[in-house]
Amino acid sequence: MSCEELLRQIGPVLRARDFRLYTQGRGRLVDLWQFGGAAVLGHTPSGVVRELKNTAERGLFTPFPHPLEKRFTKALSQLFPDKQYRVYADDASLRRSLTQAGYDPEAPFWDPALGSPLSSDAAPSLWRPFLKEDDPLSFSASETAPLVIPIVPWSLAPKVLVFPESLERVRRFPPSDSISPVLLAGAARSVYDLIAAAPNRGKAVFPGIQKALVNSPWRRQGIYLNYAEPLDDASFIRLFLDFLESGFLLPPYQKAPLILPGILSPGEEAKLAARLINSR
Repeated sequence: MSCEELLRQIGPVLRARDFRLYTQGRGRLVDLWQFGGAAVLGHTPSGVVRELKNTAERGLFTPFPHPLEKRFTKALSQLFPDKQYRVYADDASLRRSLTQAGYDPEAPFWDPALGSPLSSDAAPSLWRPFLKEDDPLSFSASETAPLVIPIVPWSLAPKVLVFPESLERVRRFPPSDSISPVLLAGAARSVYDLIAAAPNRGKAVFPGIQKALVNSPWRRQGIYLNYAEPLDDASFIRLFLDFLESGFLLPPYQKAPLILPGILSPGEEAKLAARLINSR
């Protein structure tokens, strides 16, 4: 099954709140995918909703120049100081930029949450928060990568390239796209919310899960879990459906980490711990 076909197994999602999805047919699911990390702060970010409402009420939907462009890059500078930024409307625009700068647009981005070493010093790297409990917003494993693509914690956020000025003299990145101020407002707020949430969200202390991992094929790095060995397609589909039947949504493709939620009830924690142990 493709990624899209696996996601159709969920059924219609009628509502999403915090780290839970409320579906037609399967009822409540705990979201362990979190849209690849874009929902790492949950599906109901109150600060983002407020920013969207305030900006939308001023009619700022059209991508005209606006001071929110600088506000978003100022927010990014809190995470990546002394860097250069490019902001693109979507993944296709970002990959066009990489092509013009001399990168292979089809090459996968290196993901530090997967635990494998950086394939090349020049390879673009994703940046994820909460890889280190003691330093939740550090570059962590991405520190060695000169070109970083942060996963902004909001599903509608534009795509971003972050790089040192020295790289810009070697690679010619196209200018940023014009982005709707409504989207920029939500994206800037999501970055500030990420910084504010870091001391608590980065811990994800679940004693039952931590104990289960000792006898599990899963390996933990920060709030991320990865299956110890690659699975063939049939085994991965079976794993995905087994978790789904137990009330948990895994990433619908292998090369993405399971992300521990910020909130679990005692019953959900016990059920997830059992599912992790019985994943072989």
